[in-house]
Amino acid sequence: MIYTSKLTIKEASKLLAQKKIKAKELTQAFLDRVKKLNKKLNAFITVCEDEALTQAEKIDNIITSNQKINNLAGIPFGAKDLFSTRDIKTTAGSKVLEDYLPVYDATSISKLKERGAIIIGKTNLDAWGHGSSGENSDFGATKNPHDKTRVPGGSSSGSAAAVAAGMALFATGTDTGGSIRLPSAFCNLVGLKPTYGRVSRYGVIAMASSLDSIGHLTKTVYDSALILNTTAGFDPFDQTTSKVKADDYTKEIEKGVKNLKIGLPKEYYKDLEPEIKDLTLNAIKTLEKLGAKVIEITLPHTEYGVAAYYIIQPSEVSSNLARYDGIRFGNSRDSFGAEAKRRIILGTYTLSSGYYDAYYLKAMKVRRLIKEDFDKAFKNVDVLICPTSPSLPFKLGEKISDPLQMYLSDILTVTQNLAGVPSLNVPCGFVNNLPAGMQIVGPHFSEKLLYQAGYAYEQETKWYERKPKLK
Repeated sequence: MIYTSKLTIKEASKLLAQKKIKAKELTQAFLDRVKKLNKKLNAFITVCEDEALTQAEKIDNIITSNQKINNLAGIPFGAKDLFSTRDIKTTAGSKVLEDYLPVYDATSISKLKERGAIIIGKTNLDAWGHGSSGENSDFGATKNPHDKTRVPGGSSSGSAAAVAAGMALFATGTDTGGSIRLPSAFCNLVGLKPTYGRVSRYGVIAMASSLDSIGHLTKTVYDSALILNTTAGFDPFDQTTSKVKADDYTKEIEKGVKNLKIGLPKEYYKDLEPEIKDLTLNAIKTLEKLGAKVIEITLPHTEYGVAAYYIIQPSEVSSNLARYDGIRFGNSRDSFGAEAKRRIILGTYTLSSGYYDAYYLKAMKVRRLIKEDFDKAFKNVDVLICPTSPSLPFKLGEKISDPLQMYLSDILTVTQNLAGVPSLNVPCGFVNNLPAGMQIVGPHFSEKLLYQAGYAYEQETKWYERKPKLK
């Protein structure tokens, strides 16, 4: 029997390479887990059973013929339903694209498939990525595997629930203002928002093009580094991708944190639930014990982050969603949900004549100041550590009727997108059986350093070993 909920990518890859299990057997075990749990959690919109098993057979044939396989071959994963997948339905969580079949794969999906990773399904999300809870999906809300009365975080809600519940070994996600990190924190996972331009956005349905980062959710820091080794790099189809050479992110991951300078931005420790603050500060003490040095710093323009974000992001949303007119593909605009309509209206208003200078231009100036805050901070410290969410996972229905309260769920995550810097969520404990996470934030293209710090903390605490109790 394969205990899918306990396996990591590293462990599964080793079993496959040693011929202790077959790729088809592993894939079937995950598909069986999806069949068993998806009605309870609603993590997947589409399941690709036939395609997955066919691909798994091909991997088994390669292994049987003693050809060398790489460390992602035969690994089952879920793809957030914003990622274009050739001949597999891609809905963006919206009825507008309910029956859309792309004719090509997103670049990140192509790279994963080239290395033999196996898509077992498309994961649920807040429609178009608009949300922090997973409740804005036109295909029903996703539930948190640790407590099915609570949200898993959004917008990569299905990706988080699928990995946490052992329905996939990893899942892709997008992070425009916290949409990978928040669900990772709420579901006891490692979630990476890379540097803007580190991973190609090509083929991923755009939310806000200057903010979207393409990342992933895994159980462990090492697994996250393995995935980034495949997805990172320049893409000629996306001219915003960087030509800065990608690292081998697993190399030297065990380097440790001795003499690492950790910045504590005082603005991020205000208005938190006390338990969240205590868990984060305890995590920092653990890193101090391992040899890191802690320095309190300030990011003075943090307080303007949410306001600037919720001007810039809806403006770009309204522009990007204008293409879905029901003429070339997809259903009519009547099929947009309430949150998409809200953001289209807000963004169109902000960009309209007479308001552009007063709102959008001013928000872009604030964005520049926020980026400069990070640049100054990283002259004195190596990384920053702060909570990912100001609260524990909240109840389903608790904030859905109050958009402002929902938007404030992102208060600790939006500034990293505005500045384009990378941020890694790492689990840092539980309160009443509910997970919490902390962010390790670094300068542009410092993902390798974030992994080293995250790995040191993870190996000391091993929070990833704690699994949700699911029947």
